[in-house]
Amino acid sequence: MEWVPLTWVSQRQEHGRMTRSDSFPRIQSLAVPPWSSVRIDDIEPVVVGPGCLRRDLPGPRDVRVWVVDMAPGSQWPWVDVHDTGEEVLVVSGELIEGEQRLGPGSYLFFPPASRHQPRPETGVRLFGINLVASPGAR
Repeated sequence: MEWVPLTWVSQRQEHGRMTRSDSFPRIQSLAVPPWSSVRIDDIEPVVVGPGCLRRDLPGPRDVRVWVVDMAPGSQWPWVDVHDTGEEVLVVSGELIEGEQRLGPGSYLFFPPASRHQPRPETGVRLFGINLVASPGAR
């Protein structure tokens, strides 16, 4: 079922002019919401490496939005380099970056040209965004 917001009218038209109404508001029109929603687990994952799954979420053309699930004991299959930077929120589980352990609610900011190779011991779900590099950026 799709959610549709309602617009309420608190005035009514009488003899060609608008008058105030103290009665219960009536529906004027139905509108399509200016947003969309998806269930993350319904998105087909991309296998990045052993135990590493990425789900690409809808978003603006110049921004990449994703959720990554990493199984216990897995490691990102390569050193991840960020031309435009990256922002990550640990949703659940625990992420290990170097020697630092980061639990749910932890926010990581990787500046442009940074690199890392994350891993979890117990599994982790991450939500992240990064700008898409323009074609002539390199």
